[in-house]
Amino acid sequence: MNAAAPTTRLMFPRQPLASCVRAYIVRSTVEAPLDHAQDRYNHFPATPHCSVTFYIEGEAEVVAPPGAPQERIRVVFCGPQTRPLMTYNPGPVRMLMVMFYPQVLHVMFGVDVSHWVDRWAPVEQVLGAEWQALSAAVLNAPDDGVRLLEDFLAPRWQAARPGGAGAMAGDWVRHLAAQAADTALGRGVRSIERRIKASAGQPLRKLVRLQRAELSFFEARAEFMRGKPVWSDIAARGGYADQAHLCREARAITGHTPGELARVLASSDERYWIYRIWN
Repeated sequence: MNAAAPTTRLMFPRQPLASCVRAYIVRSTVEAPLDHAQDRYNHFPATPHCSVTFYIEGEAEVVAPPGAPQERIRVVFCGPQTRPLMTYNPGPVRMLMVMFYPQVLHVMFGVDVSHWVDRWAPVEQVLGAEWQALSAAVLNAPDDGVRLLEDFLAPRWQAARPGGAGAMAGDWVRHLAAQAADTALGRGVRSIERRIKASAGQPLRKLVRLQRAELSFFEARAEFMRGKPVWSDIAARGGYADQAHLCREARAITGHTPGELARVLASSDERYWIYRIWN
């Protein structure tokens, strides 16, 4: 691998968008191309969040899951993913990814997120034609394009966001459930469940599962870096039935056991860059 490392940054939104955008991710391998083909793979975990990725330079191919559509899209909307995803960059790439809380797209653009689980498409096909001009501006921006994106999103979120949306930036799953219950007051449990699924794409129990796993993975990595982690203790604190339950969840979400994932994150393996910056 080259001595110079690819540029990868995790950035958080300015305060007015804190309840809209989970994070921005900027990555470039243009200045430090990766020598080995295996380093150009990208491993992503299952996630409840939606994203829009701008491929400013280069492109990506979906490798896994098998049989996924192979259309090359320069600005791609990706819905919530229920399984790990792996992509490949044939050459150097420079990209900007914005990750949204899923219910935001339902509120701001009227998207039924449940229709986009494990799917992706050109952004304007999902979020509307107004994204075409934004996409062109971001792809041709002299900088990372985050300011353009925030200037576009801020007035739209200000006009559309529900009351009390600021709480979403904390425990967003609990906030979503409370909001759905308030809106569907007197209409029964099934009505609440339908609202949650339309807003976030998945049932509440799956959202809770993904949020719990994320917190447990962070804890596991921290303990691994301090010494040998006690997986049974981590499982108990995370609310899992036992260590085997934690391992099954980890495999379903990341493709790895907690121990395998912790070792990868402690290494410099470029294929898992998204895990390292998220920690």
